[in-house]
Amino acid sequence: MKYMLLIYNNPATLAALSEQEREEVMASVDSILEELTASGELVGGDALAGPELARTVRVRDGVPVTTDGPFAEAKEQLAGYVMVDCATPERAAEIAARWPDARFGAMEVRAVVGSVEGER
Repeated sequence: MKYMLLIYNNPATLAALSEQEREEVMASVDSILEELTASGELVGGDALAGPELARTVRVRDGVPVTTDGPFAEAKEQLAGYVMVDCATPERAAEIAARWPDARFGAMEVRAVVGSVEGER
């Protein structure tokens, strides 16, 4: 089954880390990605640009309205995602718990529609 691991973090928290701490975080990410690649569980993933480059689009009464920025005002922001293909939701949660951002922000685990038996 495929799961999208949504990475949320607070840029201010990450900016407060020392250079060594940031390097350790990136080394941890690299290690997890290497493990997931070797096991065949990694489907893909990417970091996202900051919310200053985001646009939110809503259609109201048939008229699209575009505003600058993310949908919600929050300190934490959607920073990226990793898609994995693993046997159980517990395994997906285990991977998410190991991701460094789980210590500084949050990781949301969502099943991908069509990959869960009985969903389309």
